[in-house]
Amino acid sequence: MTYARNHALGRYGEQVAAAHLESLGMTVIERNWTSRYGEIDIIAREGATLVVCEVKTRTGRSHGTPLEAVTPRKAARLRRLAAHWLEVHDLAPPALRIDVVAVTVPRRGAACVERISGVA
Repeated sequence: MTYARNHALGRYGEQVAAAHLESLGMTVIERNWTSRYGEIDIIAREGATLVVCEVKTRTGRSHGTPLEAVTPRKAARLRRLAAHWLEVHDLAPPALRIDVVAVTVPRRGAACVERISGVA
């Protein structure tokens, strides 16, 4: 798969994930926030809880499931990024959670979305 195709697939997955989160009643605050430490795909709010979402998009399972792509190292990086985002925005929410949104895009038909709450 080419870089352009991978990039387009990732952006599509993030759009699907954001729409899914909003359909669950969450408010998307920011998308694709970057700092020198990396990127947070989606930052949302669910009630008083701030939710940092990592979106993983796949077309199949030949490279593992999207959820398997979030290793302990990736989870630790997401925690550091979340702390940095809070510092930059001078916020101290009562609760913070890190979720993974897995988007699987089949050759035909609608994308399948699965959210795992509180992974790190």
